[in-house]
Amino acid sequence: MTRSAQRPEVAAITGVGETPYSRGASERSSLALQLEAGLRAVRDAGLEPGEIDGILPMASGSALAEDFVQNFGIRDLRLSATVPMGGASAVASLQLACAAIEAGICRHVLLVTGRDGRGGNIGERLRLMPQFRTVAEFETPSGAFAPVQLYAPMARRHMELYGTRSEDLAHIAVTMRRHAMGNANAIMQKPMTIADHQSSRLISEPFRLFDCSLESSGAAAVVVSASEAAADGPHTPVTILAVAEGHPDSPSTITQRGELLQLGLAKAAPRAFAAAGVSHKDIDVAQIYDCFTYIVLCQLEDLGFCAKGEGAAFVRDGRIGLGGALPVNTHGGLLSQAHMVGMNHIVELARQLRGDGGDNQVRDARIGLVTGYGDLGDGAVAILRRGE
Repeated sequence: MTRSAQRPEVAAITGVGETPYSRGASERSSLALQLEAGLRAVRDAGLEPGEIDGILPMASGSALAEDFVQNFGIRDLRLSATVPMGGASAVASLQLACAAIEAGICRHVLLVTGRDGRGGNIGERLRLMPQFRTVAEFETPSGAFAPVQLYAPMARRHMELYGTRSEDLAHIAVTMRRHAMGNANAIMQKPMTIADHQSSRLISEPFRLFDCSLESSGAAAVVVSASEAAADGPHTPVTILAVAEGHPDSPSTITQRGELLQLGLAKAAPRAFAAAGVSHKDIDVAQIYDCFTYIVLCQLEDLGFCAKGEGAAFVRDGRIGLGGALPVNTHGGLLSQAHMVGMNHIVELARQLRGDGGDNQVRDARIGLVTGYGDLGDGAVAILRRGE
């Protein structure tokens, strides 16, 4: 590993928190769930709620910074903002938190998201996205308006160019399910086989039911602290080596792109690896945003773990499972743990690097990577290291 001299390591994850996850609508509001997860993260960091001086709630979480100010008794909030990048927002928010800490604005920043399962169907939620105007012009006339329909042509294009099969996507779904079964706070606990995946119903060809992430309720949160403050916490701090975000060409529509198979992550990944001063072989564990199985495969390619077109071979033979060359989504991911818009991926990576992964702990995990994928291809990646 080559250490980077580009910037100091200014921030670390000091606290993480989750509520129990469930399917369907929760009896509790999204705000109540987020307050619980946020408080758990603050306590996990060894802090008092009033010590939080920056809050970055997710744009889709329906909670405001003011909600936390009032309920946590915060008297000196210095930063509140949202990062509107869909599923890339949580990881991209790490970049904003680091920037605020490096600028001397904040000392402890809370990132939080939650869902109560009462947000309506996915088509209605999509209409709230600014990209929907372009989707309505190009995709909707052919009947495509939900994410599963919008992303399906990307997977089909990969299959046509490189011979990728539905069975290859099944390896991702089965691995995520196996990891979820080792996580007590995961929704899906029933074993899944390749045959189970292949017999599940088609949703939008080539995506089957088990290629699609969960609709779930719950909340997750992390606390990012200045490095000098992180040393005083009760846990081994998880240093943020680098964060980068990237946006695809033609970000408002997939079908009008010259290249359907390249995500914004392809632009962000080289910057993150260069800033962190690490190589792909240094990554011990990865939490890859998995709204759909194909998006995992595509991100592994765009991150540079394999060449474009080689993702199908990369995910076979246990390579991305526990004990494999690159364990992926050791908590079960959005496919089998819960859909917390990627915040649960950050929580899991922090736990892995602290050595708190339980039955799914990756042995000697020291450096890890987490990604976010949102809207129609926005990407974000963070590289984290166990504190020394």
